[in-house]
Amino acid sequence: MTETTGRIVVGYDGSAGGKAALSWAARQAELTGATLEIVTAWHWPTSVGLVPFGDYLPSEDAETLAKEGAASVDLPIRQLKTRVLEGLAAQRIAEAAKGADLLVVGSRGHNDFTDLLLGSVSSYCVHHAPCAVVIVRPTR
Repeated sequence: MTETTGRIVVGYDGSAGGKAALSWAARQAELTGATLEIVTAWHWPTSVGLVPFGDYLPSEDAETLAKEGAASVDLPIRQLKTRVLEGLAAQRIAEAAKGADLLVVGSRGHNDFTDLLLGSVSSYCVHHAPCAVVIVRPTR
């Protein structure tokens, strides 16, 4: 039996990009025997009275989302973990990748400005993650 080698962190928000990233990361973890860690972030909006924008997600919804993401992985992963972190998704996901071999994120999340190739989270992670980053685009 092969020992687990490495750790892959994937940012997951339930969007098409997040689902594509999770699928890719799960396949990579299966192939390499790495631990797969699904990270979902949530935060309260900082401006009162404004409609939440960005990666706002209540904590209970984030917990449910992380569990749904883990349940959707139907590959034989040696070790699967979920983490729900409070804070802005870009910063918290990049921080969660400390010590990881690879960070996987979707090219865009729920704020899908169609003219942008990269979303704010993926762009931040490319510039600030402490490990290699793979950005996965959803299939059309």
